[in-house]
Amino acid sequence: MKDSIYVWVLITTLALVTVTIMSVMNFPFNWVFYGTILGQTLIIFMVYKVLTENYSTNKTFEDFYEDAPIGDRLN
Repeated sequence: MKDSIYVWVLITTLALVTVTIMSVMNFPFNWVFYGTILGQTLIIFMVYKVLTENYSTNKTFEDFYEDAPIGDRLN
């Protein structure tokens, strides 16, 4: 994945953590509500960006996990 995708994931995560902190600290309802709407919009946009990313790999299901190929486990 490109680094731009990670930026969108980070922005979305920070926005939703901020909403969580705001709700715990008893911020006014309208701030929490609009923050939640913003967070949900960011989630939809982030998922769209990740799914439309031009990403390809030469790995297959036979490779199992990239960090621990199944061939290494059998030896």
